[in-house]
Amino acid sequence: MAFLEISDLYKRFGAVDALKGINLAVEEGGFLVLVGPSGCGKSTLLNTIAGLESITSGEIRINDRAVNNLHPSQRDIAMVFQSYALYPNMTVAQNIAFGMEMRGVPRAEREKAVAEVAKTLQISHLLDRKPSQLSGGQRQRVAMGRALVRNPQVFLFDEPLSNLDAKLRVDMRTEIKRLHQAMKTTIVYVTHDQIEAMTLATQIAVLRDGVLQQFGTPHEIYNNPANIFVADFMGSPAMNLIPARIEANGGGVAVVMTRDGSEPLQLKVADGKLSAHAGRDVIFGLRPEAITDLSGADRTSPRVVNAECHVEVVEPAGADTYVVTRLGGREVIGRMRSDMHVAPHSTVPFAFNMDKAVFFDPESELRIA
Repeated sequence: MAFLEISDLYKRFGAVDALKGINLAVEEGGFLVLVGPSGCGKSTLLNTIAGLESITSGEIRINDRAVNNLHPSQRDIAMVFQSYALYPNMTVAQNIAFGMEMRGVPRAEREKAVAEVAKTLQISHLLDRKPSQLSGGQRQRVAMGRALVRNPQVFLFDEPLSNLDAKLRVDMRTEIKRLHQAMKTTIVYVTHDQIEAMTLATQIAVLRDGVLQQFGTPHEIYNNPANIFVADFMGSPAMNLIPARIEANGGGVAVVMTRDGSEPLQLKVADGKLSAHAGRDVIFGLRPEAITDLSGADRTSPRVVNAECHVEVVEPAGADTYVVTRLGGREVIGRMRSDMHVAPHSTVPFAFNMDKAVFFDPESELRIA
């Protein structure tokens, strides 16, 4: 049985449905990331788990106990906010210990718990400082310490890294991952950053307009997106989504895409999963790393198809070179090796790994293969 279970959850604000029938199940020690664009309902969902928002209907269970009608203090959860929410007149040690003090925990026990958490977070040398004397990353560690010291059943993180600069975000992401691996506590984490979602999560829930679009492991979400929205939202650069047509080709089928000033490009699809869609328009999805130079192609894949394509733009990016061509009237990004010498407005061979191809219905936007 799941440790955290959300069943058919609805949340309505007046006439607006903010959450529409959410169903999620997280095992004990899991790391669930709620991800989606602004206004999709992810923070609202987190707040219903915390008890900061009531629910309209449905059920939330933690460790097989319904918590719908329990006060936040009775749910055995701890929350880390985006804004840190530290008391400016208290030292770091006092901030971390404040919740325990309010619950009447003896002083010796508080001091021991603060020392252990500070050591875990590597902030022992900061215990006597005030929040105004700390950097953003240090303040976030203190906010995490205040949650950790409670040893709750579930940790809730509401975009905790969004106020940090890019390098510090990466460092703190690693710290949170390390903490989770060491403590094995169940975590629910809200972010709009899909890189954070991919690197931290054991499970990801992708939300859009209050509707759960897909729920699965990072591998499932990235490689087997359920619809065009998930395919486009997860990944940087995003998946190439190309208008195309499925046509019969020598006993099999091929995906056919228009090209400016050239014959249409045909890429054979080796298996028969699209035979039923022959003669129909589709959206062909392929991630940039599956479109490479010939030497960089996956040598273990039996379905790499080579084709000459016109290069519009070349973007060196250090470890990689992103090359832009145009297929089906859309810009298509391929990721090639950094030492590839590709010139704009030239024609070069591209390798398409059709093992990684996915296909969507252009009307419903759902995946068909």
